[in-house]
Amino acid sequence: MTSAEIRQSFIDFFKDKGHSFVPSSPVVPLDDPTLLFTNAGMNQFKDILLGTGSRPYTRAVNSQKCIRVSGKHNDLEEVGHDTYHHTFFEMLGNWSFGDYYKREAIQWAWELLTDVWKLPKDKLYATVFRDDDEAAELWPQLTDIDPEKVLRFDEKDNFWEMGDTGPCGPCSEIHIDLGPAHCDKQGREHTCFVNGDCGRYIELWNLVFIQFNRDDNGKLNPLPARHVDTGAGFERLVAVLQNKRSNYDTDLFQPIINHIADLAGESFETSSEKSAYNVIADHVRMLTFSIADGGLPSNDGRGYVMRRILRRAARYGRKLELREPFIYKLVSTVVDVLGDAFPEIRERAQHVATVIKSEEEHFNRTLDRGLDIFDRIKTDLHSKKKKTIPGKDVFKLYDTYGFPVDLTRILAEEEGLQIDEAGFTKEMQKQQDRARQSAKFHTTALAADQWQTVTEKGKPEFIGYTEDAVETQLLRYAVRDDRLHVVLARTPFYAESGGQVGDRGTMIIDGRTVTVLDTQKQGDDIIHICQLPDNFEVKQGNVTAQIDAVSRRQTEKNHTATHLLHAALRTVLGEHVQQAGSLVAPDRLRFDFTHFAKVDNDQLHHIEQLVNEKIQENESLQILEDSFDNAKKRGAMALFGEKYGDVVRTVQIADFSLELCGGTHVSQTGQIGPFVIVYEGSIASGVRRIEALTGQAAVEFLQRTRDSIFGLSEMLNVKDREILDKTRELLDEKKRLEKTLQKMKRDLMTSDVDSIINKGQTVNGINLVIHAAEEATVQQLKELGDKIREKAQNTVALLGTVSNGKVSFVCAVTDDLIKSKKLSAGYLVREVAKAAGGGGGGRPHLATAGGKDASRFDAAMQSIKKLIR
Repeated sequence: MTSAEIRQSFIDFFKDKGHSFVPSSPVVPLDDPTLLFTNAGMNQFKDILLGTGSRPYTRAVNSQKCIRVSGKHNDLEEVGHDTYHHTFFEMLGNWSFGDYYKREAIQWAWELLTDVWKLPKDKLYATVFRDDDEAAELWPQLTDIDPEKVLRFDEKDNFWEMGDTGPCGPCSEIHIDLGPAHCDKQGREHTCFVNGDCGRYIELWNLVFIQFNRDDNGKLNPLPARHVDTGAGFERLVAVLQNKRSNYDTDLFQPIINHIADLAGESFETSSEKSAYNVIADHVRMLTFSIADGGLPSNDGRGYVMRRILRRAARYGRKLELREPFIYKLVSTVVDVLGDAFPEIRERAQHVATVIKSEEEHFNRTLDRGLDIFDRIKTDLHSKKKKTIPGKDVFKLYDTYGFPVDLTRILAEEEGLQIDEAGFTKEMQKQQDRARQSAKFHTTALAADQWQTVTEKGKPEFIGYTEDAVETQLLRYAVRDDRLHVVLARTPFYAESGGQVGDRGTMIIDGRTVTVLDTQKQGDDIIHICQLPDNFEVKQGNVTAQIDAVSRRQTEKNHTATHLLHAALRTVLGEHVQQAGSLVAPDRLRFDFTHFAKVDNDQLHHIEQLVNEKIQENESLQILEDSFDNAKKRGAMALFGEKYGDVVRTVQIADFSLELCGGTHVSQTGQIGPFVIVYEGSIASGVRRIEALTGQAAVEFLQRTRDSIFGLSEMLNVKDREILDKTRELLDEKKRLEKTLQKMKRDLMTSDVDSIINKGQTVNGINLVIHAAEEATVQQLKELGDKIREKAQNTVALLGTVSNGKVSFVCAVTDDLIKSKKLSAGYLVREVAKAAGGGGGGRPHLATAGGKDASRFDAAMQSIKKLIR
């Protein structure tokens, strides 16, 4: 079977068992700040497990896109070097939400594996939690597995938990024995066993039985409803079913690996760097899916992980002599392999390739900067007569500049140095610990047992599309972090989603006024986060809820303007433009979009004019509910990172804009008023941001701008259209005068070099010059240092200045002292700077440093005497 056939057979098997197919959620969970990446099939269902949400089905099946880059399930350094670890993978899963339980989960898993896929029964093992007698008995009772191959393990392997608290339960894993030849630790003292650390026994499927809730005290409490959550690693299953030794030998990876071989101009089979092919093939899959789902490489969070993955792939490319950008060329092959199952990567392939290419080009420049850093480290070590590069420096080169350890080791050996590998490993472990902590699931939502129920009337109803106020009933409330959280039976308050901020306002609970600070969504619940009144008490639970209508109206103007802006951007810049994030607030709107060049003034004017034209046309908005498939066929835009159900809400503005959107809007575009763009700029590689104002905020901005222009016109005594030219003229004149002044200072300083040298004092047989210059630049001090070196012998000069509170030092050492005394300006100036709370360094003949404490400047300057002695 092909991989596509295997995926479909899994889905069809469980659809025949009454499961609803649920499309994969985005691998970048933009609506879930607790996760860097979607790392399991259960992520999109966690509200059900927490008891805060529901679905119209109780059985589900899908293939979930997942990324794991840390934790017990994956170590990045293993990816590409063993046969089965990946950063990106698919997780096949079937779920029961309060429906079937252990019996059916075990029976169906065995049926699919052995009857449908014909896996050898004598090679399969089942593991269960040590105390789960029920599962241990069901396996031999329901299947024909060898009872001796039902094994018990402890919490580490067979007890699943969502986080430190929350839903959890025992699990039962199915493993397969691939045979002794698959052990990757042969020749060592090693025994192969299930849940061991070699490649012989691998886990195929994990059946999780969620039956407890762990409270804050660590106690396990039975859940009112029990769930099944299973996960089968698709890549591993494909390798087993296609009888391949490695996941990388399957049709999921081979087309990508062959494409890499074409780019490298060599055969994969004869290459000595096969792991490089595997790493690159894995990483380009991860990058394709994460970027297609809205992620972007950056310097923090998930973006930092993506940047590290990309740079790791680029580094391995150098092992294949691929030094120019090449990863972006592989995106088309990833799309060929997986685009039918996940059409979003086909739709956004151009965007993905452009982002990757831009990052590759940037990395090449970063690598060059890393080589400069290595040269500094090397020079510093030589000056101190040391031979070992500290682990922290090795890690910095790895983490910041993308240097693999073996590259640093080779460079070090060429310079007669070695690296502190133990220190590097320690720093690496610290980072992995931080990454695991960041990736760990934390339950931030209020658990079901934290709520006080007043009256239970089913799901809360949102009526805010048509109403600003309502008489209603309090369903539930909870108090946490000095805030009152309230759920109403009916509410006009919009919960934050789709970029639109949550409503504020007031509610009167049993005659007592409460301020609503924010509105958020938790599963099916609309949570009103309120100031906690003193001695809060609920009697009848009667509530009058009223939104801040003024803020809502302005938010609606901004939200509709955002749709117009999106359409205008695609009209002016091209169809490649995709929304990459937004903020719709009462006072402004912010729109992030994919584009790879600055939007010039003419384009901005065109975009702004187009939006204002649509506003002036006063088009009525057509807002409808439709099936997701029909809406897509009609051309509705679906946005990065958003989750959509079977029924969606579409917002259409004439034939200009059609988007899926659950937010609130004006009824006619003319209600928006003036639209003004106030900012355009880059926020990440391939992503730009526009900020804009509408309505009264736009009018106030125009008034302030007019006042500033009129004031400048009067001050400069020119017409408003001449302000820019006059300003440029004045700035050019300022630069000319500054250059003249700097030259005069430099000439004055260096004209008295002989006098400065002659003022030196003899310390330990060396002429020591200590000279403080007023308001000098570092460049001027360096030029003075060069002049002293030209004219003097047997001299060390320490030059310093305090300018605008900034302390700077320059040290110069004549060549004769470098040879005879082995003195180093880099060492001397760094030690001087330490006395002023700073640091620095450089070459033996001339070096610079800075200090943080100007009050210690004089003492620092004098400290060089002790160093020379």
